[in-house]
Amino acid sequence: MTLVFATNNANKVKEVQALIPEHIRVLSLADINCSEDIPETQDTIEGNAIQKAEYVKEHYGYECFADDTGLEIDALKGEPGVFSARYAGPQRNAEDNMAKVLDKLKTETDRSAQFKTVIALTLKSDTKTFTGICKGEITTTKQGDAGFGYDPVFKPEGYLQTFAEMSLSEKNKIGHRGKAVSLLIEYLKTL
Repeated sequence: MTLVFATNNANKVKEVQALIPEHIRVLSLADINCSEDIPETQDTIEGNAIQKAEYVKEHYGYECFADDTGLEIDALKGEPGVFSARYAGPQRNAEDNMAKVLDKLKTETDRSAQFKTVIALTLKSDTKTFTGICKGEITTTKQGDAGFGYDPVFKPEGYLQTFAEMSLSEKNKIGHRGKAVSLLIEYLKTL
């Protein structure tokens, strides 16, 4: 089986390829010569994932899965949520995004948050979604240099390290994307 993972993010491709069974061939957007910006105009994480997967299927003809991820912070009423990648502006800069979160939380005692990933799979004429959530908290400073995005400021529940201080395999075992991908894989095994 061949599926396109609708992303240009090499880090995401690497994370997911480590989890997908070998009999499933995963192509990136670059592999299918898709270089345009796929629309993400929905107001929910689920909506964006579905929109991206359906766009690839409609315009390129491939069975596809797409993800969207958001960091949801309780004290900020769910922000940055669907705007996580561009929270500090359209430049999508992780350092700026983390700085904005830390600044907004500087007087907050409730630092609880969760990462949420939704994967939408278009297969034949059906679209299914798979959701992974990792609860945790936002640290007061950046810690670690692995991972990407908000990883240096997110400490998962029950752990002393941030995602950025963990190995990729550790993060995949407990992380939001790993959980969503596991649900996707379980579904693909039933086909």
